[in-house]
Amino acid sequence: MEDYAPPDAPPEVLHADHELLVVDKPAGLLSVPGKDAHLADCLLARVQAVHPEALLVHRLDRDTSGVMVFALTPHAQRHLGLQFEKRQAKKTYVARVAGRLEPRTGTVDLPLVVDWPNRPRQTVCHETGRAAVTDWRVQRHGDGETRVRLMPKTGRSHQLRVHMLALGHPILGDPLYAEGALADHPRLMLHSEELRLRHPDGGAGVRFRAPPPF
Repeated sequence: MEDYAPPDAPPEVLHADHELLVVDKPAGLLSVPGKDAHLADCLLARVQAVHPEALLVHRLDRDTSGVMVFALTPHAQRHLGLQFEKRQAKKTYVARVAGRLEPRTGTVDLPLVVDWPNRPRQTVCHETGRAAVTDWRVQRHGDGETRVRLMPKTGRSHQLRVHMLALGHPILGDPLYAEGALADHPRLMLHSEELRLRHPDGGAGVRFRAPPPF
């Protein structure tokens, strides 16, 4: 049985109205329940304890923190779901990665597929992988690491983590893709900083932000 000890603190609500609920997901908490009973505690369950009508729209990895939106009506769920499906939702992440990432901006275009013998790991595969594209922009270089903004154009599982690994700059604290001292951090250094959407009621553009805790 895998060790699962999610943080106790309730997630911070960033925005709430008649259609949307936006929260800052803590690292270490599943977005949705796992298969086993001890993995039942998750952000969806915590949100539904307060807002029973809340509906899932998208997910973040357990070890990733940051902005996550829930729908409060079936209409909002459909509306938002289509935006994610059609890649109209704009997501910006902040990560700390190993080494000096250069140049200052770039794009990773590498298709991904589940690595079946080692799941839940994903891997690059040009034969059977699904298209995955990530833009990056360096914020600053530090001592043996780089702080970088990541803008995924697609939403594949572990996309940012595998794409940074493929560049030779794994995300610090990654229990799956970083090794040795690079994995020895208090958490995965990946945070969903900003999400831009069209509001389900009227279609106006909205932007939600949560500053990274690292």
